Amino acid sequence: MKKYSRVLSILLSLVLLLSLAACSKPSNPSPETKTKGEESSETQADVTKAEDKSNDQEAVAGKAEDKSKGQKAIEDYKIVLILPGPINDQSWNATNYAGLLACNKQLGTKMEYVENVQSSDYESTFREYAERKYDLIMAAGSQFDEPAAAVAPNYPESTFCVVNGSRADSENVAPIFPKEYEASYLAGIIAGYTSSNGNFATIGGFPNKPMEHLLDVYEATAVRIAGERKIEGAKATRAYANSWDDVALGKQMAAQMIDSGADTLFVYANEVGLGSIEAAKNAGVNFVGFSSDQNSVAPGTVVASVLFDFENFYVWAIKQYTEGQLQGKMVHEAGIKEDIFKPIYTDSISQEIKDAVDQAVQDYKADKTDLTVLFKDK
Repeated sequence: MKKYSRVLSILLSLVLLLSLAACSKPSNPSPETKTKGEESSETQADVTKAEDKSNDQEAVAGKAEDKSKGQKAIEDYKIVLILPGPINDQSWNATNYAGLLACNKQLGTKMEYVENVQSSDYESTFREYAERKYDLIMAAGSQFDEPAAAVAPNYPESTFCVVNGSRADSENVAPIFPKEYEASYLAGIIAGYTSSNGNFATIGGFPNKPMEHLLDVYEATAVRIAGERKIEGAKATRAYANSWDDVALGKQMAAQMIDSGADTLFVYANEVGLGSIEAAKNAGVNFVGFSSDQNSVAPGTVVASVLFDFENFYVWAIKQYTEGQLQGKMVHEAGIKEDIFKPIYTDSISQEIKDAVDQAVQDYKADKTDLTVLFKDK
């Protein structure tokens, strides 16, 4: 009996030990005992996270690269304006300088300028700034056309822009041209209405094509209006100073034309015009200012001026350049339709004359007027 009791106790002990062993087995596999499928899933997730991080880093790097390849800030462009005369000449050079100031103020450019550059130094001045890696080299006046054409091909990294230019032979030459004959059209209307005897005297700087065209339009318009006012024998007499800066010559030429009967003068020759205004003042005849507001030069003599609003013109041109629109091998024009010519009146100008000018502007903008038919070389 005792023997059976001992065997039973041993069997019960074995059962208890087996139960405890079963209870101690883990319910989930440890990381070291994960299945092949589970291991593959986690590895793929880690790879995806790594790729996402890499993509983010590449995107940031790409943005930085795009920024580094983008256009320069406008203040970082190296731009210079070359002027043939002084910035205070109350004429062409002052008008262009006003455009430079407008760009620096409105756009934030840091345009530089050099004034009183003589014709013998045009090419060397172009080369100087091109050698210094200037992005845009501007020059004020059609007299710079030939020097720009000669220098530009040797400096393809610079853009050459002649203000009032008409020659664009190279990929990096992009003249901007105010259609001056449209401005002289407005001046001709004023002259035609203010002249007493219909005898008009005009003086140009040099006989290049743009100058000839603007004087053609001025003279034809002034003579036509004088005729419509029943002034008999209306005529225009023209002369060229072959100079932009000889004030004494301008005074002498104007005095001779006044002695020949002219009562209304129109001069487009930079500083030469200042001498002509002095002669007109001494003789008590009318003068119509051009390119800048010359009314204050000789009040009572200068009856009105047609201002070239080169502030708008220059701002437009510089925007075109920095936006990549100032293309070479073409002339970029602007005029009445772009509102860059503005008549500035004195008290001697009647409302009738102002209305006539306003109507002429409206008709021109509506394509009712063709001024090119007045060019003598057509």
